[in-house]
Amino acid sequence: MLDPHQLILAVFIHNSGSHPGGWRYPEGGPLDQHDFSNFARLAKKAEQGKLHIYFSGDSMGYPNIKGREAFAATDYAGKLEPSTLLGALAAVTHQIGLVATMSTTFNEPYAVARRFASLDHISGGRAGWNVVTSTSSIEARNFGFDRIMDHDRRYERAEEFVDVVRRLWDSWEDGAIIRDAAAGRYFSPDRVHQLDHEGEFFRVAGPLNIGRPPQGHPVIVQAGGSPPGRALAARTADLIFTAQNNLDDARAFYDDMKQRAAGFGRGPAKLKVIPSVQFIVGATEQEAKRKQQELIELIPDALAIQTLQLQIGANLSHCSPDDPLPEIAKTEGGQWVQEQIVKMAREDKLSIRELARRVVVSRASLVRAGTPEQIADFCEEWFRAGAADGFSITPNYLPENLDEFVDEVVPILQARRLFRTDYEGTTLRENLGLERPANSFSLDPSLGTEPEIWS
Repeated sequence: MLDPHQLILAVFIHNSGSHPGGWRYPEGGPLDQHDFSNFARLAKKAEQGKLHIYFSGDSMGYPNIKGREAFAATDYAGKLEPSTLLGALAAVTHQIGLVATMSTTFNEPYAVARRFASLDHISGGRAGWNVVTSTSSIEARNFGFDRIMDHDRRYERAEEFVDVVRRLWDSWEDGAIIRDAAAGRYFSPDRVHQLDHEGEFFRVAGPLNIGRPPQGHPVIVQAGGSPPGRALAARTADLIFTAQNNLDDARAFYDDMKQRAAGFGRGPAKLKVIPSVQFIVGATEQEAKRKQQELIELIPDALAIQTLQLQIGANLSHCSPDDPLPEIAKTEGGQWVQEQIVKMAREDKLSIRELARRVVVSRASLVRAGTPEQIADFCEEWFRAGAADGFSITPNYLPENLDEFVDEVVPILQARRLFRTDYEGTTLRENLGLERPANSFSLDPSLGTEPEIWS
């Protein structure tokens, strides 16, 4: 079980690295994103460092980057479908948790429940689902829609979606599969339940055609920061990824999420808050800052400004890059990300060009450049200040930036007894200190009915 006095550490693998210039950085790639052996190496390295989670992000289309050359500078041409990738990684790892992103806007509950139940069985109880509602009009058009669903409606759909998925995972009770050859019974019909769910967005009969996952429910992860996103996480998530740019904001978010969870009758240990941070590691602070500047110089201004427009949901073509950010309307995309970026621009008095360079590097997450000791100091300060239960490490370039963190920072955290030296549980829930959920049908058999096909 997780020691409450120790950090949770995840690694977020995004393309060839989270930094848009990372694929060009001499110490990094370009990483061949179609070559499975590269991902196997990354997952094994993260497991060597005893990290809790290997997290694979996803989107259902290309980013809405305008301009041929700006688009050509991105490294999005290699987005392996995450549940497929993690199924393969389950075969070459043994203990690290495997979390995949999957949208509630462009999927159906039955298919998602089945994918993650399968991954949980294949991995021996190490699966997690990062619940996203999607934000891009490009994604919408790939699924036959003219535009993305309104922000609040996406979250209403997500609420129902997650509830249906969890009930599908429960549709087979623990011990339902008995494999009694003598009696001729593979499973016990009394322990299998139909949902008969009819809601605003979904009609799902059930049951699932796979037994209950080893964890009961794969770990639910969420990353929304808007009021509807926070409400969804407080009620349904086991872990929330977030991003703040200073300690005070991080502590305020942490306290808010713990209080919201309490409003749903959940104790503070049942929802883990994990800020996303990019660490640039150097033997000296000067070397780390040099690396940071070298990475920034690899980003064309056109790509930076296009990325800024995408993140805030606004067209800035009428502005000079040296102008301050104008007033912008609330987006139907990622509202919390937009809010954080606008706040950054106002507080730091940044021009559009300066803001774009910062945003394209961080994607609204925090960037820290320093020595291994300085990075460990940062982790300890935020953890002890009650601003984080751990961190999601987002390497700028791969594989070297992950290697630096595992080889140089993790041993310092372990020496300070802030991070474990080995895995203590066998499932992701156990390693995160999370209880295995009770089966809703076992608690209240009236919730389900016998499957119609048996009648």
